[in-house]
Amino acid sequence: MEYEKMLTKGALKSIMNNEDVKDPMMQVLGVRKIAAAGANERYRLLISDGQNLNSFAMLATQLNSMVCNGLIDEFSILKIKRHIISNLTDRSKGSKQVMILLDLAVMVPGKTVGSKIGDPKPIIDNSGQVVENGTSASVDSTPQSNSLPKPRSVQSSVIDNGLQRDIDVSNIHPINSLSPYQNKWTIRARVVHKAPIRTWNNQRGEGKLFSMDLLDESGEIRATAFNSECDKFFDMVEVNKVYFITRGAIKTANKKFSNLNNDYELTLSSETQIFPCHDFDDSQMPALKFNFVPLSQVKDVDVDGIVDVIGVCQTAGELTNLMSKTTRKELKKRDVTIVDQSLSSVTITLWDTQAEDFDGSLQPVIAIKGSRIREFMGSKSLSLLGSTVMQINPDIEEAHRLRGWYDSLPSNVEFNSISTRSDAGANSQFLTIKGAQLAQLGSGDKADYYSMYSHLIFVKSESALYKACPKPDCQKKVIDRNDGTYRCEKCNDETENFKYRLMLSAQLSDSTGNQWVTMFQETAENLLGTTSAELGRLMEESKEEYSDVFQRQMFKLFEIRARAKMETYNNETRLKVSLVNIKPINYKVASTKLIADIKRLSGISTSVM
Repeated sequence: MEYEKMLTKGALKSIMNNEDVKDPMMQVLGVRKIAAAGANERYRLLISDGQNLNSFAMLATQLNSMVCNGLIDEFSILKIKRHIISNLTDRSKGSKQVMILLDLAVMVPGKTVGSKIGDPKPIIDNSGQVVENGTSASVDSTPQSNSLPKPRSVQSSVIDNGLQRDIDVSNIHPINSLSPYQNKWTIRARVVHKAPIRTWNNQRGEGKLFSMDLLDESGEIRATAFNSECDKFFDMVEVNKVYFITRGAIKTANKKFSNLNNDYELTLSSETQIFPCHDFDDSQMPALKFNFVPLSQVKDVDVDGIVDVIGVCQTAGELTNLMSKTTRKELKKRDVTIVDQSLSSVTITLWDTQAEDFDGSLQPVIAIKGSRIREFMGSKSLSLLGSTVMQINPDIEEAHRLRGWYDSLPSNVEFNSISTRSDAGANSQFLTIKGAQLAQLGSGDKADYYSMYSHLIFVKSESALYKACPKPDCQKKVIDRNDGTYRCEKCNDETENFKYRLMLSAQLSDSTGNQWVTMFQETAENLLGTTSAELGRLMEESKEEYSDVFQRQMFKLFEIRARAKMETYNNETRLKVSLVNIKPINYKVASTKLIADIKRLSGISTSVM
């Protein structure tokens, strides 16, 4: 009798009649796993309010662990905090209303209750039919006066391109309730991000797609449109606008490409319809949601993981050009370093348009949703994907708090770089030329990377260029046959053309010594401020102008990233130092760093004395 009073009698009738019942208490009379093709397993519950039964209650997938852990079992009493009623269609049995449980709490374990409470019966309508959530079956029972009426269809008119269309508002679903078991649904959501159209061409054929991130009060989900749907919806959909979206395929999300807080994603189909939501106060609809991770935790995230981060732009590198190894297309990139209150820094790689348009001169706050973790030589960094959202100085609380924190920092603060090699063979700090030699960097099994400030004092300009194979995927030196043709031994081919490539041998100097280094194509072009093709033209037409290109860089101070490795050639082993990056020194950043180093060393000296 004690437990019987806990149940909310009559709640099931009210709920199935689309009435609002606050936190109803139900008893579980049975749990059964159901088949789930290509998706997460689902659990169907037989629940009772002590008066009536519902055999079509479905547990949301995020609550599956409560069954697996034994929290939800036979006879347990639940408080249902959040649910929806969804229409599912079975070809053999028609339409059924399913009660999907989204959030609940176990009030009393089944072992404690120990038995069924009361004598619950199926819901009976006035014609003597058993109401099974939208369907009826004959039953020999006296009709009850309190019958279950059919839910009313509520329509909302939408004007789309001059045509009035009707949306079934009664069938609008929260995003977090969508699952592969629903085929009739409508969501009302804000488009918070729309990725550019991407194309592909492989053995299976060619095509195009775009994706967009949708958000409502309950959650977020990604929707993707392919080929004809891509053409149909791309220009129609605008970022930050609210739309009704109905029909489409719901499938398990690929977490490798998305960090949205949803187990599912949408694929738009030929049946999909999207209408602008004009008669709705879109201020009620939330804006883009971030799940920020402190930068200090980036090092603990697995490679290829997707994270949201926010930080202040501490430094922005120069725009550089490089060639894709797979597509042989020219790409543009820029490395940006951000910092946050965890006193950590991480490098973010921007590509193409984002790299070209980015201005870090005023040290803006950068919020990024959906960046991918990359790792190279023990160093982790972040890279932006086509689906990544980057906002500059966003109007959110986290950004304002970060701005105030950074502006009040003392000049000597130091940050722990997540994007610097952490294995034993590497040195994460700036070194002098002599310091790198004393540390014997490059003598181990792996290459070592380090940074330094050095002057460029000499370049062997006469041997800076070589004639290479003109094929996009080949960089080998060709043999001049002196008959107007060139032979590439690697490709085993002869051609009338070649391309110039750079390989600079240069000498660096600082107060501790000198070091010979090698610079290859991209790094050399970045130093000289011109292309290898242009240098080749100057070498053929004007030796003086060709020499001036090199002389203009002499005796300047540069910030350098170097790679040291012992290499063997013709049975001779020697240390080879090549430059990964060389750029003009940022005196403000360099001075701040040196002042901090002096203060740190001064503190050490004082403590020793």
